[in-house]
Amino acid sequence: MVSVTVTKQNLTKTEKPDPEEWGNWAIHKKILVILAHPDDPEFFCGATLAKWVKQGHEVHYCLLTCGDKGSNDREESSDQICQIRHKEQHAAASVIGATSVQFLDMPDGYILPTIELRRNVVRVIRQQKPDILVTCDPTNLFPSGSYRLNHADHRYAGQVVLDAVFPAAGNIHFFPELFIEEGLEPHSPSEVWISLTSNPDITLDVTDTWEIKMRALQEHKSQIGDPEKFAERIRNWRSADSTENEPRYEERFRLIKWD
Repeated sequence: MVSVTVTKQNLTKTEKPDPEEWGNWAIHKKILVILAHPDDPEFFCGATLAKWVKQGHEVHYCLLTCGDKGSNDREESSDQICQIRHKEQHAAASVIGATSVQFLDMPDGYILPTIELRRNVVRVIRQQKPDILVTCDPTNLFPSGSYRLNHADHRYAGQVVLDAVFPAAGNIHFFPELFIEEGLEPHSPSEVWISLTSNPDITLDVTDTWEIKMRALQEHKSQIGDPEKFAERIRNWRSADSTENEPRYEERFRLIKWD
């Protein structure tokens, strides 16, 4: 069962942190992560994903782009960058323990929450039929931490995924061609976990899988610069109430849940 720590500011005097409130994690869950770029799953929630895998749950990735603008090297083409980032993401997902990685291969930096993209995301949701869906917060323009300004792809990815989840993915009358032509039955996940949010209502203690997150991030060699300095930076992301000698790490989410 997932270990859930609810932050004090989210509790009234009569409330108690009850992990069961957030869902029955004692049974197997299929988890679909839909984010914008290679390395987003690991940066935003890699330790949580590793924790879920260790607990026996099944994690799948869908990345909307291949990160083909993730370099300033003028000698590298977009296709070359895309191939590098495909390889790095598969390696990182393997460290996390993810079951599969899918790319929609949209151009990096050009995501918009269009009807066409919403249809494509609905298709993925109906194909995968996840119990839990993970994406990011479309409202988070100025994230806390190391981000000064949130990438537009992150925001629009979160928007299109949430629009696909409700009401489209579970309603036969949205994109009926997906059923008529492809045989894809409507499907709605029971929960959406929103990462990279400034308004979390769930905080997970992920100390035990932080090293897995860091090892997965280090597979994104084209993105992290000096590996030793990068590792030091990631280790410094410990919670405010921990120390260098006794570090503790957390990842935060906003939960949308349907009964």
